[in-house]
Amino acid sequence: MKIIVGLGNPGEKYNNTRHNAGFMAIDKIAKEKNLEWKENKKFNALLIKDGDTLYIKPLTFMNNSGTAIRTVLDYYKILPKKLGLIAIKNIDLSGVLTVIHDDIDIEFGKIKESIGSRSAGHKGVGSIIQHLKTKNFHRIRIGVKGDKPKQMATTDYVLARFSEEELTELENLIKKIATELIQ
Repeated sequence: MKIIVGLGNPGEKYNNTRHNAGFMAIDKIAKEKNLEWKENKKFNALLIKDGDTLYIKPLTFMNNSGTAIRTVLDYYKILPKKLGLIAIKNIDLSGVLTVIHDDIDIEFGKIKESIGSRSAGHKGVGSIIQHLKTKNFHRIRIGVKGDKPKQMATTDYVLARFSEEELTELENLIKKIATELIQ
């Protein structure tokens, strides 16, 4: 089984914001494949099961993404456990789990892939690392760094909406993710 997660915040208030780049990417992938999201209250997420691939949009808000992902991985018995109770630390999930998210440290319009890197302050990724007890998963990081005014807080910047021009460029970037990076 492959699990592909798009990170973001639920609700219209957050549509087209930089922090929702992961949601935007996974929505585009689902649309390209003519797949429909279904809410799963047990997982606190929107899900699509397509063959052996599970697409996930956590509804926990960004900073608690790890709880929804952990619940899904436990349900599908993907996280090996010691004595059937405690998740084994530093397990390699890179062949199973891909997380798509925004990255304020990468220039807008760029994509970087990584496996085994720290959260670098990204609260959603930090939550996943904390709940899974590993940082060994595949990440597709969408650059959202731009011309942030110096006096603007980073939180305000990532929760700000993309401009129309940025949305057009982002659309092309997401197509690249869908065709080249998600197999």
